[in-house]
Amino acid sequence: MTFRHPIRIAFLATSFTVLAALGACSKSAEPEAVVTPEPPMSLGTQVDDAVITSTVKSALLADELVKSFDLQVETRKGVVQLSGFVDNQAQIDQALALTGAVAGVLSVENAVTLKDSPSTVGTKFDDAAVTGRVKTALLADAAIRSFDISVLTFKGEVQLTGFVNDQSQIDLATQLAGAVEGASSVKNELMIKQ
Repeated sequence: MTFRHPIRIAFLATSFTVLAALGACSKSAEPEAVVTPEPPMSLGTQVDDAVITSTVKSALLADELVKSFDLQVETRKGVVQLSGFVDNQAQIDQALALTGAVAGVLSVENAVTLKDSPSTVGTKFDDAAVTGRVKTALLADAAIRSFDISVLTFKGEVQLTGFVNDQSQIDLATQLAGAVEGASSVKNELMIKQ
């Protein structure tokens, strides 16, 4: 097979190379989100954490005083974080005792907040809407893995708990949650993964 116009073919090949190089150079200088890699965690540890979380939730659910539906449970490498809003200190104390008694729990981080007064149906509806907006804002931001963050709201106070990769994610989550319509304050109890 012979080419009739070898110079034309060489010119076209060179032109395509130059255009490709110019195209690569002409990308806008958008700052890309810097995502810190998550510290490695073995499958066994993940399974252990899931079992611990499930066992803690079961223990809280079985206890009449605690009423676990008001509490969130997050576990990472044996560290359990409890969060939510409860009516009295006795509920917090009981939740901490029940959690600490579960096999495999290395430590318990308390991020539970006392309710100052009961909420109304309207307030509960508003709080659910705020929680949804905060979760949406966290999910929309590429620098945050919102699936690792629990969001609860009580009378406009947004509570963030869970485990994230670094301090910048904690700061950004606080900023995003505080900017949401209906969020009167943000209590940030996020912890950096170890």
